[in-house]
Amino acid sequence: MAGLKNVKGFKEPVINICPDDTDGQVVEIDGLFIQLPKQIEKSRILFRNLPQKDQKWNRLEVPRELEKIRSMDEWNQQPKEFKEKYSPYIKQEFERRRNGVWFYNNGEPTYITGDHYMLLQWSQMDIGYGGYLDFQRKLFIHAEACFVDPRCLGQLYVKCRRSGYTNISSAITVNKGTSVSNKVLGIMSKTGNDAQENIFMKKILPMYRSYPFFFKPIQDGTTNPRMELAFREPARRITKTNKTIGKTEALDTVINWKNTTSNAYDGEKLHLLYLDEAGKWEKPMDITEVWRIHRTCLIVGKKVVGKALVGSTANQLD
Repeated sequence: MAGLKNVKGFKEPVINICPDDTDGQVVEIDGLFIQLPKQIEKSRILFRNLPQKDQKWNRLEVPRELEKIRSMDEWNQQPKEFKEKYSPYIKQEFERRRNGVWFYNNGEPTYITGDHYMLLQWSQMDIGYGGYLDFQRKLFIHAEACFVDPRCLGQLYVKCRRSGYTNISSAITVNKGTSVSNKVLGIMSKTGNDAQENIFMKKILPMYRSYPFFFKPIQDGTTNPRMELAFREPARRITKTNKTIGKTEALDTVINWKNTTSNAYDGEKLHLLYLDEAGKWEKPMDITEVWRIHRTCLIVGKKVVGKALVGSTANQLD
């Protein structure tokens, strides 16, 4: 299990982010000592067969036959031979989503987290699929350390413009929201309109829609939701032949946004809280007061059960 670990040579526990608890290189990011997963065999590192000058991140080719499948219903209708052929590929993608990926970057074995992989490989935006930037890799690694550290309530990032943090936070929100059950993931921004239009409609939904069928949970609601992505069993009318509510395979997880008020999520237990442009919230909203209330949504007793992603652009100093 990932989490705090005593490592020889370090006085304080380091934060191990490997899902399988392997011991890799320890890196320092903003004062945090973070242990990466142990490097895998060179034969399994992506782009190993390319000349060093050509070794860089490129989106991996997706089997064309699999791209034509739009839902689990269509998958289930395929012949046995088809499913046997592509099941190993789907299993591999789930493993990469969980464990992250190693690739050669100009001759250097480089690790990216599962969230980062999902952004680069499966999250389409208005500009298409994103490219690899090393400073974003560090942000993803830092965020993963925040997620697994039981002492931590989340990541706070004061950013420059066009750093891509909105895309990073949105990608993490979609990936986490489609991976966990019985959770609520919330979004707030400097106004309710910003949360709805700029984050939910322009980031969250396009990223989710670009996911392949095998990463999409059962969904309730419309094909173009404006308030929430609800991964629950669609409602059915109770009839004489259908009187019971049985066990469902749905996640029962919701990604939603709320208007910018000091108690928007007060009383809810949140798995993730994404506070966008928190340093720009307009009066009478005070981010200090908003955080005082909403941090309790991430804690049960003394245990941290949820995390926050809090980012804001800093303007030039006067």
